[in-house]
Amino acid sequence: MSEKILVAEMPGKKLYRDGDSAIKEFDADYSKANILNEALNQARVEETDLCIPKIRAVQVVDGKWSIVMDYIEGVTLEKMMADHPEKEDEYIEMFVNLQRTVLSKKVPMLNKLKDKMQAKISATGLDATIRYELHTRLDALPKHYNLCHGDFNPSNIIITADGTPYIIDWSHATQGNASADVARSYLLFYLNGKEKLAEKYLSLYCKKSDTAKQYVQKWIPIVAASRLTAAKKNEEEFLHRWIDVVDYE
Repeated sequence: MSEKILVAEMPGKKLYRDGDSAIKEFDADYSKANILNEALNQARVEETDLCIPKIRAVQVVDGKWSIVMDYIEGVTLEKMMADHPEKEDEYIEMFVNLQRTVLSKKVPMLNKLKDKMQAKISATGLDATIRYELHTRLDALPKHYNLCHGDFNPSNIIITADGTPYIIDWSHATQGNASADVARSYLLFYLNGKEKLAEKYLSLYCKKSDTAKQYVQKWIPIVAASRLTAAKKNEEEFLHRWIDVVDYE
């Protein structure tokens, strides 16, 4: 009988390893709807050919909901980048190629990214004029139906011993415009204090996908506003700078 080992602790949830299973255990007051939606998102993405952990069960133990899935043995791309800074260009290229593969997929049963962002903008508490401007901009942007991860960053990529990259944490997955997902990854690099890497990432993505940087930049105030609803205190000022849409262009 294997012993359950705590691997990581996040707000509202803990991640355990139990043999070849990973158990994401949620606090008793965590939204059941959000837990079930996360499991459903992941199950739907499993139907693509992407390498992701497979859901094994959704269960309740001692009043707490858990999602049980494959445990992926390996090292995060974030750690590899920290341990081998000399390989930064190689790793950021791997990151961009992997993101482009994700964005090439279609998962038609997922929630729509635009709907999710409209709701998040409404919930920000921003001034009504800014909310109106953001809603209007979002409405005007093209509607696409690419698979968007929603939190695509190097800590959510695990490289196994044989070099296979697995993508984890599909709780924010939607279908929508690829450039929104790219804008999100760009902001996440900035929020982690990696401004130069953010710019290198964006330049490489735009070059490889033949996407105008200005097009991705149109998404940045919208994505920053959607992040604001769950932002840490130390992120708020930074996000507000990006949301200042009146002066943005």
